[in-house]
Amino acid sequence: MTTKNNQTNIGRHMRLLLQATLSSALLLGQFATAQTEEESDHPELVEFPASLDSRLGLLSDEELEFLRTPRNTRSYAEDLDQLVEQIEKRSADEVKAYVEAMMWVRDQRGFQEGQDLDHIPLNTDTPEFNAWKVRRPRSFDPEREPGPISLGRYMRGNGGIPTFAGAPVALTPEDLIAGEVDVAFVGAPLNMGSGWRGAQHGPLALRTMGRMSGNDQYTQVNAGSVLNIVDYGDIAIDNDSTERSMEHVREVVREIVETGAIPFIIGGDHSLEYPNVAALVDVFGVGNLGVIHFDAHYDVGRDRAHLIDHGAPIYRLLNEGLITGADYIQVGLRANSPNESIFRWMREEGFKYHTMAEVEKYGWDYVLERVLAEAKGDGRKLYISFDVDVLDPSYTSATGTPVSGGITPREAIPIVRRLCAESNVVGFDLVEVAPELDPTYVTTLHSAAIAKACLTGVAMRRLELTEPHYLNPVSLDHAQDDYHEENQQ
Repeated sequence: MTTKNNQTNIGRHMRLLLQATLSSALLLGQFATAQTEEESDHPELVEFPASLDSRLGLLSDEELEFLRTPRNTRSYAEDLDQLVEQIEKRSADEVKAYVEAMMWVRDQRGFQEGQDLDHIPLNTDTPEFNAWKVRRPRSFDPEREPGPISLGRYMRGNGGIPTFAGAPVALTPEDLIAGEVDVAFVGAPLNMGSGWRGAQHGPLALRTMGRMSGNDQYTQVNAGSVLNIVDYGDIAIDNDSTERSMEHVREVVREIVETGAIPFIIGGDHSLEYPNVAALVDVFGVGNLGVIHFDAHYDVGRDRAHLIDHGAPIYRLLNEGLITGADYIQVGLRANSPNESIFRWMREEGFKYHTMAEVEKYGWDYVLERVLAEAKGDGRKLYISFDVDVLDPSYTSATGTPVSGGITPREAIPIVRRLCAESNVVGFDLVEVAPELDPTYVTTLHSAAIAKACLTGVAMRRLELTEPHYLNPVSLDHAQDDYHEENQQ
């Protein structure tokens, strides 16, 4: 009988909650908001006006405390005024049922000890446990001197196997050191963090596309003639376990950085930002690295069931104390989240962010100059993480989470080139290219152009072409220059 009564009460509570959902638009953001908000262990309790005493009179002390705790009610009302409005339109009995239903939802939403599976144990007895990432012993290789290996059979390097930027291949840190390598491209074909299948083929698509090397018409700089560039192959990935892959990606990126080379990591999904940035912090130390995050999404997902995925790399870095919000500049945000309360949290944490709303209000040129000024800032080392969904889907349909209203390649290419020329960039990643989602080559074409822009910028910095927005005079029409100078006077 008790069980039946409990089930009847639960059913009554759920019906009342459903009615409240249908009657109030406040509930539409319930789950998204609940997953992204967090409070301190001892949140400040709200105080209700005395006019609500009669409606709150049937609540127990526990129920009243629940109702007065902002993190419990934010899924149903974003602030005190909206919560008061919800209470005012209910009788005392309805308020009690409403609170009971909310408390039931809270209890059901959380982890249920003994009921929910928190993990599937790995089979540590298998002799193949680490087979996916075991390095081949050098004694298995033909004897050779350390250094980059050319895969081309012709004088101009053609006819070989496609590589990033058409560069020779390096296999070991010794190769990087012997070749005095400046930039090491490396693929990271991880695709568990996004839930979409296809991003694991991003490195292959970018190698096949080419177009990362050669002369840059805007600056007349050929990065391949200035820098020693190699393709460091792909990092081994366990695409059944993002968690296992994180450790190994961090290890390989760190070994590149320790040789003095700049890693260019081609993904793969955006969960890679966590091990990439972590690896650079391992080498340069906490507080010595700034990060520019180009993305439609803010990627600081909190209170998620998965501790690492494509929407939470920044939060994991924050949570582990590797970076702070003040170390971050975010560009291109325009997805449904962050909401107002998350933006306020980001401000409190010191994040610098530039949304597409800012672009709409002030124009791209204004935003570009703000980003560049912040990046130069205190002169720290800079890491660039470029999610291709920051571009409008009309330019990058081959990505897992496209969002309309993004920036254009004509806006993205100059800012990346300038960041890499005018700042001390020590690492770069380009992620979320899922080539099967694009029946054309356009997404890969634009992605290669972004990588080339950074490569060109690094070469410009080596050549000390670091003046703001340097463009080679031969690429400009001097008559047009004179015209613009006359009109500005």
